Amino acid sequence: MSIITWEEFEKVNLRSGTIVKVEEFPRAKKPAFKVWADFGPEIGILQTSAQVTVHYTIESLVGRSIVGCVNLGEKNIAGFLSQFLLVGFADENGAICLVTVDPKAPNGMKLC
Repeated sequence: MSIITWEEFEKVNLRSGTIVKVEEFPRAKKPAFKVWADFGPEIGILQTSAQVTVHYTIESLVGRSIVGCVNLGEKNIAGFLSQFLLVGFADENGAICLVTVDPKAPNGMKLC
């Protein structure tokens, strides 16, 4: 385990958001969804590709409170622009379990 400074940790911009739209992503190499999340008025709606198809359906994701890292820059994934990282943990089989906000916090709140 590597130790980082508090200043380094503060650079990681983890924000609360709400998933507002999800679509199938058949062009992705591994099973994934296209996900749009609202991060509040300061940041707005950002999109990403997320390999979360094992534990979640499109219907179960829409409206879900999530945590996203919004300052990693953009990445092209199979022709789709990913603008944030949807944060989760791998289960014992490697499938992603999303980090959620409970109770719900306003969209755009920074992790503190």
